[in-house]
Amino acid sequence: MYDVIIHHAMIFDGLGSPPYEGAIAVRGDAIAEVGPEVSGSARREIDARGLALSPGFVDIHGHSDYYLLINPEAHAKVRQGVTTDVGGNCGYAASPIHGAEFEERRKWYREQFDLDLSFQSVREHLGHVEEVGVSINYAHLVGHNTIRASVMGGEARPARAEELAAMEELLSAGMEQGAFGLSTGLVYAPACFADKEELTALCRVSARKGGLLATHMRSEGDALLEAMDEVMGAAASAGLPLQISHLKTAGERNWGKLDEVFDRIERARERGEDVTCDRYPYTASNTHLSALLPDWVHDGDLHGKMERLAKAETRAKIRHEIIEAHSEPSYWENILISRVFTEANQHCEGLTLTRLGDARGAAPVDAMLDLLIEERMNVEILIFMMSAENMRRILGKPYAMVGSDAGALTHEPPLGAGRPHPRNFGTFPFVLGKLSRDEGLFPLAEAIRKMTSAPCERLGIADRGRLAVGMKADLVLFDPDEIRDECTYERPIAYPSGVEMVHVNGEVVVEGGSHTGERPGRALRKLARREMANV
Repeated sequence: MYDVIIHHAMIFDGLGSPPYEGAIAVRGDAIAEVGPEVSGSARREIDARGLALSPGFVDIHGHSDYYLLINPEAHAKVRQGVTTDVGGNCGYAASPIHGAEFEERRKWYREQFDLDLSFQSVREHLGHVEEVGVSINYAHLVGHNTIRASVMGGEARPARAEELAAMEELLSAGMEQGAFGLSTGLVYAPACFADKEELTALCRVSARKGGLLATHMRSEGDALLEAMDEVMGAAASAGLPLQISHLKTAGERNWGKLDEVFDRIERARERGEDVTCDRYPYTASNTHLSALLPDWVHDGDLHGKMERLAKAETRAKIRHEIIEAHSEPSYWENILISRVFTEANQHCEGLTLTRLGDARGAAPVDAMLDLLIEERMNVEILIFMMSAENMRRILGKPYAMVGSDAGALTHEPPLGAGRPHPRNFGTFPFVLGKLSRDEGLFPLAEAIRKMTSAPCERLGIADRGRLAVGMKADLVLFDPDEIRDECTYERPIAYPSGVEMVHVNGEVVVEGGSHTGERPGRALRKLARREMANV
């Protein structure tokens, strides 16, 4: 007697193999039988004629670290078919975190979301995820930016030997406690102040523990190729796998660099270097408005940054450097304010910086600096700067996976506020529907491989990502003719169509397009290499 049998589904195994009509049986949290037919009976039997059945989608580039604690049901993720989310990306992670950085973050989340955070280590963090109870599985990366801030604050200088040793210890302990590797956001403070020696040293720790490096590079635009050389060199020197996060060519003047980007990756792969990437299927990025400031502005704590923006002399320098780097008027028209956190500035959401300047009777750069002061640096933006053709070419590469670069939002406040990026609600159905079915960019089986077995193999998750006996029963049942992203930039909070049922660890979390309220997700843990040797 099985718990569930799904009959007459079009089976996609997750490996990219051609689909076939078949059935799958689930007992407990695992797949007990799969094939053209299955024997026996079940407590529940489902006729899936006309529907596709695939492994649950694995979002290799997520940002749900805190959102999953605010919204444990993970609506925006699981209703797309995402059953495992990878957090700690772009160098910012919920753990390990210590000192003033911990206290400041704890205070902010308590004030904004009434979220009480007490954990500091990876072990405590993953235990807290399980204690809360979540609807999807969670895998964790240690954030370079977070551990640097824990050790050094926001200081704009190279790490001293003892500080680097402290960062190495935090990373090592985090991986011993279950993290899957290291992530860095070299474009963001404070990792933007790190040199190549610091990056390489941390890469070596991740390599020794059997992890990877996931990187938001130092540049994705004008210095894109140089940024690639930096991270590829560090990863090769350390001998660890490299995952280039949300690969892009930002800014029209850089769109023509894509062939050189591919050439670098493919020559490295031919040399035996383990280089892959991920990408979301949209042409706008989503980041913090403060990321547009020169690096030196981010030196030190929040008080120091605010003081620089307000002081006439330093403000003039900031203004000059920004305008010099972005003299084209269209730059300001392509930046949209997506989220603020004070009621007084709610009307700014949905405005471009050009329109914000018009409304305030100021130049866009001055309106931007004033808004950062008013919001204490907490402003989220969308930047329209990418080529749709390049996005399709990147996703079409066999070494490219699907990653949303998004968090587990919901349609209700506080997370369903502002004008979030459509990728939060629509990434995976967009790839399956528009790119695969409607445009034929790649077969549906290949699209599914990019979001199931490929990320699991990348991370070293051995029991998910494929439909095979013994694998965990993370399953997505969807209508291949109807699945689609329903979001737009103007209407970004909308759940997709065509996702009929989602199982996580054998339990139904989505049925008929609605959330069941179940929370069977788990905190996944990677065995560090030293521990693996003792198994």
